[in-house]
Amino acid sequence: MRDRQLAPIVRCVGLEVGRTRAILPPIDLELGRGQLWALVGRNGSGKTTFFLTLLGQLRPVAGQIHWASPRPRIGYLPQRTSYDDLFPMRARDVVSLALDTAWSFARPRWREPTEVLAALTEVGAADLADRPFRALSEGQKQRVLLAKLVAARAELAFLDEPTAAMDAVAERDTFERIAELTRRHGATVVVVSHHVELARRYADHVLLFDPETPAVLRGRPDEVLESHEYRRSYRPPAPGGPVPEAS
Repeated sequence: MRDRQLAPIVRCVGLEVGRTRAILPPIDLELGRGQLWALVGRNGSGKTTFFLTLLGQLRPVAGQIHWASPRPRIGYLPQRTSYDDLFPMRARDVVSLALDTAWSFARPRWREPTEVLAALTEVGAADLADRPFRALSEGQKQRVLLAKLVAARAELAFLDEPTAAMDAVAERDTFERIAELTRRHGATVVVVSHHVELARRYADHVLLFDPETPAVLRGRPDEVLESHEYRRSYRPPAPGGPVPEAS
């Protein structure tokens, strides 16, 4: 059991991602169990493409992906803009989708499994169970979607900008809940975020995607966020100082 905990949940060797050609340098990366990774980078730098490649929806341009055995259960929360809030679903219905792939609007499940309410309770959203999903605030919606990951018992979860369109309080609350769920369940979580200070505070590791650098940077938050590569391309210049190089 200890060997399984120490072994990486997934290992990328010389992985190149893209749709027709590589858009990033080769990625050598090990994601350990129970780790919280923050993935940072400019819009269009390949973050979502990386997710979709690990999810098997895109073929690697080159390199290899080695999965732990047995292969872990994977969860994915795409960007909030990809959800259609017009679906007439209650919060509990959204969570129940993680448990029953046969669910449909024509044949809803009136007798919900106890896992649904338990998952909502774990993320502090039990009081939202019977409310329409589309009527919730952005922070409440994200709590419901986190409950969906809990119900699915995801061992590896990819969250694509989970705090988009939130105010500062909701952003911090969401990161706190993600960090707590990571610790409690021993899951591996990779979060795309543009909020650098939250990434520095809550993440165990940071992964920097920048097509202009010769290698994908990874390491402890301070190592990556204080690196020359990050400071050159992403940190605003000091008043009266030189303008950072364009990326």
